[in-house]
Amino acid sequence: MQQLTGKQVRFLRGLGHHLQPVVMIGKEAVSDAVLASLEEALAAHELIKIKLQEGCPLDRRQAATILAEKTGSAVAQVLGKTILLFRQGESRKINLP
Repeated sequence: MQQLTGKQVRFLRGLGHHLQPVVMIGKEAVSDAVLASLEEALAAHELIKIKLQEGCPLDRRQAATILAEKTGSAVAQVLGKTILLFRQGESRKINLP
C-alpha cells in the first residue's frame, strides 16, 4: 500500500473531483470480480472513484482500507459513499508533486 503526503492527497483530490465512479460495490462487498475490476481500472487510469451502494455491508472507511490493501493502492479520499484510490502505473500518467 502506497503512502501519500498531504500535498499529494490534495493534488489527487483535485484531479478526482470530476471523475465518475468506475466500480460499484454492493451487497457482495469485496468479491474476486470487484477486485478484478479494480485492478483493470487502476492499470488503465491510475486514479479511480469507487461508489459504495446501499446494500454494502462494510463501513466506508473499512472498505477503503481493504480495497487499498488488496490492490496495493493508496486511499486519496473517502467522501460520503465514494472512495478515491490511486496507484502509480508503469506509464506514470499522473505525476505527483
